[in-house]
Amino acid sequence: MKEVILHVYDVTNSDSEKTNNTILQINRIFKDRIGLGGIFHSAIQVYGEEEWSFGFCESGSGVFSCPPSKNPMYTYREKIVLGETDCSIMKVNQILRELSREWPGCSYDLLSKNCNHFCDVFCERLGVPKIPGWVNRFANAGDTAVVVAGNAADKLRQAKTEIVNASRVAYRFMAGLASNNNNPNNTSDSLTNTNRVNIPRFQGAWFKNIVSPQQAKPSASGTVSPPGIDDDDTSPLHRQRHTEQVTKVNE
Repeated sequence: MKEVILHVYDVTNSDSEKTNNTILQINRIFKDRIGLGGIFHSAIQVYGEEEWSFGFCESGSGVFSCPPSKNPMYTYREKIVLGETDCSIMKVNQILRELSREWPGCSYDLLSKNCNHFCDVFCERLGVPKIPGWVNRFANAGDTAVVVAGNAADKLRQAKTEIVNASRVAYRFMAGLASNNNNPNNTSDSLTNTNRVNIPRFQGAWFKNIVSPQQAKPSASGTVSPPGIDDDDTSPLHRQRHTEQVTKVNE
């Protein structure tokens, strides 16, 4: 059995000191006072003097390691013991090699695939509880907001479709009505002269514009090489370093 430790940092890697101080203040208010959550980076330590996490890079694996509590990009906050794993050091090496292939740096997403999501998956494979909910709550809330916005957009598109369909039906009806009214030979079901209502000729330009809307044009949108883990399963986890003083796992 080996202890699995979660290391938590305040995300203070902005070039702006004002932004970093604002994040620290947010974390103090929403985590320390309210207990809701904040903006955090996390990493997992198991076997050896390394913590493992995930970040963005243009090519290669996004999985990297550094000495525990020593990630130079963030401000260290605390450590949390998550439990003990039955996995041997060889098994942990295997899991990390698998994760390094499954988590390329270019797949990083702040809301749906960040360092906290990686730690959850790592913990699951180690057989220990996932990280506390408050660590990633702000990202999950943001992801929920994106889903809600997407649902709202779907509802709006559906409403537009229904309006267009209704306009087509109305256009056909009014066009047919105008045609019958202007046909002198059509006497069936006609009104008497004393009761006839003067129906103006239907002008369908407005409905035609709705029925045949212009199609929206699409809008224009606008290397860190990972070091490796020793392929020998009997070897311990090795500390590697890259240009940002952190190491990454190779495939």
